[in-house]
Amino acid sequence: MKTIIGAAIGNCVHVGGLHHFLRLAEAEGYHTKSMGPAVSVKRIVEAVRSERPDIMALSYRLTPDVAGNLIQEIAHAINELGTIQTRFIFGGPPPVANLAKISGFFQKVFDGSEPVEAIKAYLRGVSGISEKAVFAGDLIGRINQKYPYPMLRHHFGRPTLTETYDGIREIALAEVLDVISIGPDQNAQENFFRPGEIIATQKGAGGVPVRTYEDMEGLYRSSRCGNYPLMRCYAGTRDLLKWAEMSVKTIHNAWAAIPLCWYSVIDGRSNRSLVEAITENQNVMRWYADRNIPVEVNESHQWSLRDAHDSIAVTMAYLAAYNAKKAGVRNYVSQFMFNTPPETWPNMDIAKMMAKMEMIQQLEDETFTVYREVRAGIAHFSSDPYIAKGQLAASALISLVMKPHILHVVGFSEGDHATGYEELIESCKIVHGVIQNGLKGLPDFKTDTQIQARKEKLKSDSGLILDALSFIGANVADTFSDPKTIARAIETGILDAPHFRGNPFLKGDILTRNINGAWYAINPATGEPIEEKSRLSEILMNEKSRKKS
Repeated sequence: MKTIIGAAIGNCVHVGGLHHFLRLAEAEGYHTKSMGPAVSVKRIVEAVRSERPDIMALSYRLTPDVAGNLIQEIAHAINELGTIQTRFIFGGPPPVANLAKISGFFQKVFDGSEPVEAIKAYLRGVSGISEKAVFAGDLIGRINQKYPYPMLRHHFGRPTLTETYDGIREIALAEVLDVISIGPDQNAQENFFRPGEIIATQKGAGGVPVRTYEDMEGLYRSSRCGNYPLMRCYAGTRDLLKWAEMSVKTIHNAWAAIPLCWYSVIDGRSNRSLVEAITENQNVMRWYADRNIPVEVNESHQWSLRDAHDSIAVTMAYLAAYNAKKAGVRNYVSQFMFNTPPETWPNMDIAKMMAKMEMIQQLEDETFTVYREVRAGIAHFSSDPYIAKGQLAASALISLVMKPHILHVVGFSEGDHATGYEELIESCKIVHGVIQNGLKGLPDFKTDTQIQARKEKLKSDSGLILDALSFIGANVADTFSDPKTIARAIETGILDAPHFRGNPFLKGDILTRNINGAWYAINPATGEPIEEKSRLSEILMNEKSRKKS
């Protein structure tokens, strides 16, 4: 068993941080000993000479100039001992930690900003495993290393390759997140494999302008330092299968994010028809499933972003998971986007997310495992950075009710501009603070009677919508995965959203409204909520008449 001795040096009596570190070391299998506060240089040297610990952990939280003198004195005295195997590490506030780094005496220096997982990773690494090997290189392995502490993920993509490469390296070295999601510009998402259709004047709009396999490989190389974050990427909005093959080859795509219905005429990101898009998206899910790569179906919140009422959002969460399972996906990432639409109240958000989760859990078995990912909705962020930081923290805290495996951080600056690497790092640190305070014992919001009632209502309404799909696809072997049935449900308005109005391929007749923090379909004549059974009955009557004629 490896041994760590800890000491607060000089006249420093602050040992709280030191003892916290030693507790973490004990949990990682080390034998630890504290020499306590105000330990002289002489006592430190004697402890190293007589006990030969594997690690000597020193701390100092007082005046930097004094710390500098103490460090020099200790380094000189230890060097006079000759060859020793003891590693020296240091912990203190940033001004003192900087001096410790400059001295070159310490193998590792902590300044208090590091997440707990980074400290654990160091302790595991000095057990003889390379630092790179400490961090699992796949999604499920990384989750298993950390849970119940959620992995952190963040999008990143700047308008130039150089800026993106440099930013990725800084992010990896900061060791504040586990997954960097590359955001290509819209040109790349739609036309990477069709260079003749790239619009030169829109280079870098919406992300990084990757144009070649080599560009993508450069992104991955930039991340091979620090905590070796996993990399992943958008699916592309056209040529999704080619995007899958390329992203797995170049950045070792940690998991796929594929829509069920979107990136089509439904949102204008490509000109694929609904049936073409659903069919191609299903095929790409199957491609990833065949390679045992986890899949996220990026679907449900797309409807909420268009002000769909909550019952449809819950239904689409279920359909997304159902189609992933049908495609053979074994490890499914279910994303729960809070604050979408922005006016949603926290209690009604929790009810909606719990309804989604309980619907999806019906699909779990030995062949299908669900991993929960939570995030804040980008549209709810203020352009005022101070307000936005509060919104980021509040949303992260509420989302912990889902006991997430992945927490997708949205940079606080997104209400004003695309996040730079410094803002990304700051946003992740804010969320780490929330997790450290909130992970160990929040009130159980799920037991709230309002939340329970709303959740059960949403599940019931979702069942009615699924029944309506079964009705229009009555002659189909598997209604819920049939592209024509799903497309017809959208065209008839069974699945509808207010933002669809004016789109010739969609219905767009529905009206929705926020009532006491939740989103309802409403009667256009009265402005009052309309029961889902009544809304669907009218649509199905019209569909019956159409079939008869």
